[in-house]
Amino acid sequence: MLLRPLAVLLRAARPLHQQQQQARIVATQHIRFYASAPTPKKERIPFPTMAAVSDSDVIARFGALNISAPKVIEHAAVKGGAEWRAELDKLGKTGVAITKTLLFKPKTAKTAEPTPVLVVAKEDTETSSGLIGNLLKLKELRLANEDLIKQVIPSAASKDDVSPLPLPAPVPATLFLLLDAAIASSSEEFALHLTTSATTVLVKGTEVKAYLESIAGSPEAVRVVDFVELKANAPAPAPKAAAAQKEAPKAAAAAAVAKKDDDLYEMAIQYKKDEDFPGWYTDVLIKGQMIDYYDISGCYILRPTSYTIWQTIQNWFDDEIKKLGVNDCYFPMFVSRARLEREKDHIEGFAPEVAWVTKAGSSDLEEHIAIRPTSETVMYPYYAKWIKSHRDLPLKLNQWNSVVRWEFKNPQPFLRTREFLWQEGHTAFLEKSEADKEVRDILDLYRRVYEEILAVPVIPGIKSENEKFAGADYTTTVEGFIPTTGRGIQGGTSHHLGQNFSKMFDIYVEDPKATAADREAGKDTKINVFQNSWGLSTRTIGVMVMTHGDDQGLVFPPKVALQQVAIVPVGLTKGEGKNDAIYEACTKLEQELKAGGIRAVADLRDGYTPGWKFNDHELRGTPLRLELGPRDIAAGTTLAVRRYDNHKESYPLNDIVNVVRKSLDDIQAALYNRALEKYNASLRHTLKWEDVVPNLNAKSALVIPWCEDPQCEDDIKDRSKAESMAGQAEDSKAPSAGAKSLCLPFDQKRFGDFPDGENQKCIQCDKKAKRWALFGRSY
Repeated sequence: MLLRPLAVLLRAARPLHQQQQQARIVATQHIRFYASAPTPKKERIPFPTMAAVSDSDVIARFGALNISAPKVIEHAAVKGGAEWRAELDKLGKTGVAITKTLLFKPKTAKTAEPTPVLVVAKEDTETSSGLIGNLLKLKELRLANEDLIKQVIPSAASKDDVSPLPLPAPVPATLFLLLDAAIASSSEEFALHLTTSATTVLVKGTEVKAYLESIAGSPEAVRVVDFVELKANAPAPAPKAAAAQKEAPKAAAAAAVAKKDDDLYEMAIQYKKDEDFPGWYTDVLIKGQMIDYYDISGCYILRPTSYTIWQTIQNWFDDEIKKLGVNDCYFPMFVSRARLEREKDHIEGFAPEVAWVTKAGSSDLEEHIAIRPTSETVMYPYYAKWIKSHRDLPLKLNQWNSVVRWEFKNPQPFLRTREFLWQEGHTAFLEKSEADKEVRDILDLYRRVYEEILAVPVIPGIKSENEKFAGADYTTTVEGFIPTTGRGIQGGTSHHLGQNFSKMFDIYVEDPKATAADREAGKDTKINVFQNSWGLSTRTIGVMVMTHGDDQGLVFPPKVALQQVAIVPVGLTKGEGKNDAIYEACTKLEQELKAGGIRAVADLRDGYTPGWKFNDHELRGTPLRLELGPRDIAAGTTLAVRRYDNHKESYPLNDIVNVVRKSLDDIQAALYNRALEKYNASLRHTLKWEDVVPNLNAKSALVIPWCEDPQCEDDIKDRSKAESMAGQAEDSKAPSAGAKSLCLPFDQKRFGDFPDGENQKCIQCDKKAKRWALFGRSY
């Protein structure tokens, strides 16, 4: 699998003397650095022009070698080994070894003929570009750019569509072909892409070798390399002469830079947020070290950067609900079939997503056990047991747990995953008015989570009948909006369940107002309690990333940043001990900020230049960077750089804690105000049907006069989808192109009066409109 090519030449990580030797340095938006002016560009000799090879051509080649034609496995296009593995897992190919295909370009003279190197190896084989270069006597191997990829493999439509199979034959003599010995001698099947990253074939290792030899023209043209042995036999530097000892640090530094350059392409975000949002979103989460892929599709590892956000939300929200009298508890994750199916209407919406435990070791379970998709059916039988009198009310419980919903649609980190973290509150009251009040109290806490902690604006409202929680009397929600994609996203919901579940689970008390006469008269004096449920999940993290992130990486509101401040030493000089004073000043500043309650880190990592560290903290979204060097120390100041707008300002060190604290507060507020401005600009009053689809296509949320009829909502969704998709094939994995109701906003005044007053018609069916409704495409 080809690792995406180095989109930029990351010279900032190189020592100064190497920078000065470079004739030309390329700058991009992703990586900022400083360098001398470029020399005039010389024309390069292009790689030989060759015709593209099709899928059928590849299959025919196997046939010519008397190798059974491999079955073509189709799946979603992938951008890396983890995504590829996930797609194959979905199709039941869990045990197949996957490969990687890397195209390197060595450093050559401007007028020299290109001599690229194509490496085919197992995904987990370490393929050091430095060792490969030494083996082939080539200088400074770097991952090839997309232009060279398309020259070497003409069928490749993008940098992800790289495979050895569609190499034109005969392979030019200037192309080095290297095959991993672990593949060449194996009778095991390996996964290779056919001509795109959306197709896979399974081929035995020995057949891969025979195939490459056939298109290369001879066995000698394919070099089989034992990469494990290559690494083991790599000579360790052991200079004896004084001159050699003097050069050793330079050689080690050069090797370190080469190693970093091999990896640093991963540092840059390869996608523009406005141009390829799904690619950008995944890239920024992985490279920002928020998540990592797990070997079960749809499940992700939350790394400290993202888990810190969830902990911050958890700590704040838990404190707030304690003030409302809510206590934490924990119920088991397992649910019996009988209990789960007790309320079929409620569980119907979850049924396709329920995961079942059917075995214990090698034995089949007598009764299959579900893993909770939600906890109503788990908890409420015990509410019936515990609530015996009105004196036991209200009962207010919350649990922090994970739930499993076996999504079959395209998983997206934080937005649609098979397991996710959340809190779920379940409360019971004697009076409906008490329950109604709590619904709004909790919803306001959700609003504050988004607006005060994550700096994300939301619109509180009530869900339509079609969109409310199954079994609820009504559902309230906070609705976010992602202007870049023009899609709404449900942020958190608070449901009033009425007496629906209490009747089902026999949760009742004696009416405290009932008299002895009532009981003697045979009056039913039982009252079913009124219930609420409410939940907020790690989806909050995804909404925050999509709202604030940019083409350079993550942008964190200070309240949830793992590190609020990064201190970077600058103005460093060579020589042992010469920078100790700077490092000590950085460490002292770190300690001072920490003592003031600010999460700060002094970045004293060896082997990285200040420019590299700037880029690293920018990618990770650290809200504030402080640069500290000899001149700053002498002046008693530090240069502060804000992540969200790159504003630079000098801060005095003698009051640094107060100055930084105020700056972080300003950043938090500025991020919210910027997001609010974009959200408001995306709200579009839409009074005529002919404006619906154009406004949707303009990435707007629609504020429409609506009758609130469930059938009308279905018609709006179907009609807008049909008009949007006219003449286009539908992608079942893509979000819907139709408009659905997001909410009926509580604050109707913000949208003004209906233009036609009491005579305002619904935008779709011409019935009388009741309220302004927020409609739009959604996640």
